[in-house]
Amino acid sequence: MSDSGLMINLSFSNNDVRNKTPAGERNRKDRSRNKQFLGRRRFQKGQTKHNQKMDQQRQTPPLQNRAVTQHTKRPTLMHNTSDPDTDSMPSTSTHSQNRGGAHCASSSQEPTTTSASTGIPSKCLAIDCEMVGTGPKGSIGRLARCSLVSYEGDVVYDKFIKPSVPVTDYRTRWSGIRHRDLVNAVPHVQARKEILKLLMGRVVIGHAIHNDFKALGYTHPAVLTRDTSRIPLLNAKAGFAEKEVASLKRLTKALFNQDIQTGKKGHSSVEDARATMRLYRLVEVEWERELASRAQAC
Repeated sequence: MSDSGLMINLSFSNNDVRNKTPAGERNRKDRSRNKQFLGRRRFQKGQTKHNQKMDQQRQTPPLQNRAVTQHTKRPTLMHNTSDPDTDSMPSTSTHSQNRGGAHCASSSQEPTTTSASTGIPSKCLAIDCEMVGTGPKGSIGRLARCSLVSYEGDVVYDKFIKPSVPVTDYRTRWSGIRHRDLVNAVPHVQARKEILKLLMGRVVIGHAIHNDFKALGYTHPAVLTRDTSRIPLLNAKAGFAEKEVASLKRLTKALFNQDIQTGKKGHSSVEDARATMRLYRLVEVEWERELASRAQAC
């Protein structure tokens, strides 16, 4: 009995020794576990803040990509029952002289409007219209083609336009228009709306531009109108008299040594509009500065 009792006590003593862990060792392991837990908490918090910041940046677009809306004043409508091709006449100004306040230089960096672009025309547009004759002996001119080009010379608009009254003289020698061109042409009323929508709020340049506006039954604001037939700077560069009203053909030949309106097929309104824009760009900076000085003097 004494021997077995001694052996049992010894076995219990050995188990107690094996199961006992020093207090210092337990504290070290506890501190290690706490550090690991705190480290995981800090990492999770940091990851959450990072994700929130990235989500906020993705939701906020860069400043240069934010859309800026520009408002332009719409022309008022006036009715004219005497002309079937001008049922409503938008008019924004009755003045005929140019004034400073608009500049096209910045438009060279704007997107141009072509059939494959965004549909937003540049700040400046050059216009040229071709006419056909109606009435007795074709004595009454009617709009039959209109072309608009951008500051860079890209075609923004170019369509044949069918007058609302019968054509008696196609004036092909000058207009370049033939009967077949007007068979499926855009009706005048529809074309006019399309054109005026493009002209609205933009600097419009033309050579003897009053004829183009007359064909449209429209008056553009004087401050946004430029007539290259009445720019003394162009005449001076071409060697013409200051007050001479030189033709587009003569000015283009004198200043650029370029021949336009040649051949028997008639004029091209696209070619004429591009030549007009080229003349304007030649003296743009000087002319706009002069117009601005005049506006300040007034």
